[in-house]
Amino acid sequence: MHMKDLVSLRGAVLEGFLKGFRPDLIIIDRHATGIHGELEAALNRVRARRGARTVLGLREVLDSPKAALAEWDRLGGPGVVRKLFDEIWVYGDPSIHDPVAAGEIPFSLRGMIRYTGYLATGRSPGSVPTFMPAPFVMTTVGGGSDGRALAGIAARTRVPVGLRHLIVTGPQMPAPDLCHIRRLAAATGATVVANLDDVVGHLRQASAVVSMGGYNSVCEIMSTDIPALVVPREHSRAEQLIRARSLARDGYLQLHRIGTLTPQILADWLTQSVGTRVDRSRIGLNGLNRVPQLAADLLHPGPLIEVLPRPSRTTESAGRVAV
Repeated sequence: MHMKDLVSLRGAVLEGFLKGFRPDLIIIDRHATGIHGELEAALNRVRARRGARTVLGLREVLDSPKAALAEWDRLGGPGVVRKLFDEIWVYGDPSIHDPVAAGEIPFSLRGMIRYTGYLATGRSPGSVPTFMPAPFVMTTVGGGSDGRALAGIAARTRVPVGLRHLIVTGPQMPAPDLCHIRRLAAATGATVVANLDDVVGHLRQASAVVSMGGYNSVCEIMSTDIPALVVPREHSRAEQLIRARSLARDGYLQLHRIGTLTPQILADWLTQSVGTRVDRSRIGLNGLNRVPQLAADLLHPGPLIEVLPRPSRTTESAGRVAV
């Protein structure tokens, strides 16, 4: 299909869904009106009939200020957001990175922002047994579509004696790249898997982790106290580099750029880091608990409402949320 037809079809499907589901709360992730504006008509109709509260959810880092402000301009400026949304939820801690002060979110929107803290603690490990016998170190490259360089360096790294090395390439790594990583790992004895059912559970058992700097990967790391070396993606967007710099500044992780990373540098870092622990308790990491509290307050303004882990109300009375 041509993009114009696809956008029109997607907009119609979303509008029909919102009309039929009739949510009480709509949370839009990252793109206020959809990737190509396909949500704008539906949101305008929702707002016109006052049928739901609406929230724009943003990661704590968007991009370089220049790139981020260009995106706001393409959207139509801050006025579009004020028209379509009740609040903006930023999934981060402003003491680590404040996107308004950094120039990534227009200053005129600051009054709409609620900081949730990172969506980190509260991620329960699954029931799947740990894939690797301890002690081991991990390298993970997120989804894997652009993780070949870091995974390749990790596969050629000889880890300290007595440790195993688990490399998670991600489900989106192209098959030829995955085969290449496995060939490199054969010489060092590293174990290479495309995916894990329980990443958090494995992280909690690992002695150290090497990772790219995507939001989900960083949140998973921040929910533990293991030492972390983050090697951010630097092409396309500056998001990962900004995030890694912000967290490295206060010692919550260490940063190394891919252009100067070598297997020997990585081996030296592992030797120095294994056996240490990192105190991350000063960061706001409880976003998974904060978000339902914000939702309850938005839907039922007034006295503080206690949000229970398992609501005692029936589904019919609890309110519908569309994300």
